[in-house]
Amino acid sequence: MLRFAPSPTSDMNIADLQIALINYIVSKQKNEDLIIRIEDTNVEKNIENKDKEILEILNLFSIQYKYAVHQSDNLKYHTQFAMKFLMDKKAFNCFCSNDALDGDKQKAKKEKKPYSYNNFCENLSDELTIGIEAPFTVRLKKPNNNIKFNDLIQGKVDSSPEEIDSFIILKHDKTPTPTFAAAIDDMLSNISMVIRSQKHISSTSRQIHIRNTIPYETKIEYVHLPAILNKNSKKEDNTSIKFLIDSGYLPVSIANYLVLLCSIPPKDNNGNIIEIFSIEEALTWFDIKKASKLSVEFDISKLNFINKEHLKAMDELRFSKILGFSDKDIGKLAKLYLNECNTINDLKEKINLIFEVKESLNDFENEYKQITDCLINADFINDFNDFKKYIISQTSLNEESLDTPLRYILTGTTNGPDLDKIYPLIKNYLGEIIK
Repeated sequence: MLRFAPSPTSDMNIADLQIALINYIVSKQKNEDLIIRIEDTNVEKNIENKDKEILEILNLFSIQYKYAVHQSDNLKYHTQFAMKFLMDKKAFNCFCSNDALDGDKQKAKKEKKPYSYNNFCENLSDELTIGIEAPFTVRLKKPNNNIKFNDLIQGKVDSSPEEIDSFIILKHDKTPTPTFAAAIDDMLSNISMVIRSQKHISSTSRQIHIRNTIPYETKIEYVHLPAILNKNSKKEDNTSIKFLIDSGYLPVSIANYLVLLCSIPPKDNNGNIIEIFSIEEALTWFDIKKASKLSVEFDISKLNFINKEHLKAMDELRFSKILGFSDKDIGKLAKLYLNECNTINDLKEKINLIFEVKESLNDFENEYKQITDCLINADFINDFNDFKKYIISQTSLNEESLDTPLRYILTGTTNGPDLDKIYPLIKNYLGEIIK
């Protein structure tokens, strides 16, 4: 069993979706189920209906899963394990105030030392703590030995007891910390492999310590994917998936790029790397053990290229339906504009210009009127050259003076693909175009 565990406290971003996609691919390759666990225990930061939006995005990207659960459904188990740790003296109540802890953290920072809890409350007697009414957290005692595990991408990870520290497992309100809840939930769900961001690698050592303390001996494999950085800022890129979809990028293109960022696809017969693929195709060659170890850069120009390639390959009728039509010719027409457009939104603007009511064109007012007057009552003409000849025969214009105003009348702009390629695809709509 694998799991994708998003938080409903923010929009799903490109790193989140990449993790979801890789979990899906690996679950299919291993023939194991994938579950979605909404990590919603941070009630104050949860955004209303964000969990539903997350599931809608996963469905949009055809990420199949067995079921979806909310982490809050397991709160009673989190509490039970914390209480057992307390009874077994493997955990302790910590009465230290946030101000005191913050002071220790600032001191460590000034001294350029890693912060660790000073264990002030660890050895307080039961008699002393019973009468204390101050709020408290619950901390798990640090391990006696190093915690070691092998990450399938990053290699061997070795964390000392001081690095793991005596960390909080229940907050003041007695809700679990994300690390504690995830460790318990992975055990309860019998998770066999955890795939998540590299920034959580230190948390993994703590989760292993939690399960060792239970003890839970079933082996879990770990994969920590490197960060996705913004090409321009070199900082972690938090571009939201909803923003990319709303901007007109195809889900298949976004998925293609995010998998490409962390993998090495096979080569074609000419020795070129196959950059354009579907997730179904990636299932046949993706190897999690060969995924990138280093941070990668999100380049919007690369996504533009991939999006264009998928649009070029799309069935024309389906293409037209995305644009609001149901006509192969409109799909073919849209493909003519792919040299200058990157997204569905860009293409919609071009197609909409064709059908918008047009004003007379500056510097071509006379030509504009002659052409429109000529075409309003014209019979249907199949061939573009015959179409031009008809206009020339019915007006005082020649071929040279005809081109710019005719292009504007037919497309709403004075530049673009050749008219002899456009006309066959819009000739059935001339009545709507010339109003």
